[in-house]
Amino acid sequence: MGGTTEDIRSETREKTMGKTSAGFWTVLGVMLLGGCAHQPAVKVDNSEQPYRIGREDVLDIAVWRDAELSRTIPVRPDGFISMPMVGEVQAAGRTPTELAESLKQSFQSYVQEPRVTVIVREVNSSRVFVTGEVTHPGAYPLRGRVSLIQAIALAGGFTDFANSDGIVVIRSDGNGGQIPVRYSDLISPDGGQDVMLRPGDTIVVP
Repeated sequence: MGGTTEDIRSETREKTMGKTSAGFWTVLGVMLLGGCAHQPAVKVDNSEQPYRIGREDVLDIAVWRDAELSRTIPVRPDGFISMPMVGEVQAAGRTPTELAESLKQSFQSYVQEPRVTVIVREVNSSRVFVTGEVTHPGAYPLRGRVSLIQAIALAGGFTDFANSDGIVVIRSDGNGGQIPVRYSDLISPDGGQDVMLRPGDTIVVP
């Protein structure tokens, strides 16, 4: 004869718990596999950006037909320049065209139809910073377009303790933010997307 009602209930509970346990471990396994799977690369904006004047840059400011207002002048550490008649003018953070337009507006009270041209004579502010587990951490001048791989090479490469797949690029421009980078992706045959650096970027190699 079959078991008692209590036996049947007990057997049913054991089967249900077994199925629940199996389901739990199946879901856990899927989650673990998902966590170990390769994550898609972060989309990086590598488009050309207009140059923005920085501190310690040297500027040629020319006012057409007005030699007294035209001059070669460095940008001070506070980001300003001092100009005749108009006084203190913010230069850092602006493009040469933006600064020229600002000066033009300021000179209109003193000069009839001023024409202003701004040229960056010396680029002294454009730097990137490499810190952490590299051979020679420090600040490096940014001359033209420099990639993350090139910057790490300038810093002497990784130390023996570096976690090259845990790199973070800290971007200090208007958008800010952090860009995680796996070095193994950059040098893989698939050709991972390199990061073109911008002035003020800091590369952290843990």
